[in-house]
Amino acid sequence: MRQSIRPGAPLMNSRQWAEENNMSKLIPILAVMFSASAFANTAEGEYIARIADCVACHTQKNGDEMAGGKRFQTPLGDIFSTNITPDRQQGIGAYSYEEFDRAVRQGIARDGHYLYPAMPYPSYEKMKEEDIRSLYDYFMHGVKPSAQKNQASEIPWYFSPRWPLRIWNGLFTETAAGTAVAQDPQQNRIMRGKYIVEGPGHCGACHTPRGIAQQEKAYDSADPVYLSGAMIDGWFAPSLRDLTLADDELQALLHRGRSRHSAVAGPMSEVITQSTQYLTEADRRSVSAYLLSLNSDKAHGDRVVSSERAKTKNASGNALYFRYCSTCHAIDGKGTDYNVPSLVNNAAVNAEDPANLIKVIAWGAETPVTKGNIPYKMPAYQGEISDEQLRDVVNYVRGAWGNHVEPISEQKIKDVLENKH
Repeated sequence: MRQSIRPGAPLMNSRQWAEENNMSKLIPILAVMFSASAFANTAEGEYIARIADCVACHTQKNGDEMAGGKRFQTPLGDIFSTNITPDRQQGIGAYSYEEFDRAVRQGIARDGHYLYPAMPYPSYEKMKEEDIRSLYDYFMHGVKPSAQKNQASEIPWYFSPRWPLRIWNGLFTETAAGTAVAQDPQQNRIMRGKYIVEGPGHCGACHTPRGIAQQEKAYDSADPVYLSGAMIDGWFAPSLRDLTLADDELQALLHRGRSRHSAVAGPMSEVITQSTQYLTEADRRSVSAYLLSLNSDKAHGDRVVSSERAKTKNASGNALYFRYCSTCHAIDGKGTDYNVPSLVNNAAVNAEDPANLIKVIAWGAETPVTKGNIPYKMPAYQGEISDEQLRDVVNYVRGAWGNHVEPISEQKIKDVLENKH
């Protein structure tokens, strides 16, 4: 239809006509498209934050989410996690994307100071840029700001200068960078699992032994030390190499914190609650596939050795087990499927270091809080039985039903419960 022209009226060019007739309709469409795109990026960032387990370290009990304040014990003194909400004064709200990226992947804060490597940036250094961008969008737009103040570290003044961390980074983060595994999620399952475990999941931060400078001794599976087990905060993070679990059992532990024969206890419970239970089914399968790919050719058959030897050599432990443990774990130590873990071929029972088993019996334990699962609580027996009796029951369990680990002393019980290793 031809535009009508009134005598003396100025002509309307095509651009003006388009702006007048179309832009008013395009604006809400563009706004919806932008909003949907931003929401998708924030949702992706929230998922990555779950994989990276940010909330577990940066949220103290009864504190604001991501507002820091959680205490961490280090050989140099105690430190506290920082506020990473988008509050501009106490948190990271003033960070540009570049500054955020540098903090996450290089361990350098906005003002230039070096972060303590309790922040696992040697692992995060392997993360893909698109994951870091999604993470940034989530923290800036999907996390509630909190003005909770950051707490100063309790490291003695003579250890508190940060400049040595620059040397630490030069010595150890280059090693991590050299093993980068940024893989396309569409590549094969094991490579996706490798990326999650070695990158955002930072599993090596707990499960890999540390050197004299508190650096991880290895950053990827090419080194057999990687994920070979380590002590952390008085608990033993077991080796993730040569796992005896079947694929479905391992996936169940990651998803629910329990499987048919096993259950998670100790610090790993929080990792399940805050992180791995949220893995998509595809990512959970990928992580399991990668970890099981680290297995060697060792045979993992069920032991069938009788427990008679343990009974005769440890009558006290046998009696204590019957009185305190058999109701739930059963006379044969096999527990109840999906509820009470079996003690037969149990990783914590057969671990070279019995710290986890001792602490669970002494202090009790609770399985992770996961969707659709009621947590199972084991009572604490410290105060109910003596250290000598605790030694006897530990030695009985570690020598019964085919378990055959060296017995421990009463002094070992005392050292573990006092966090001396």
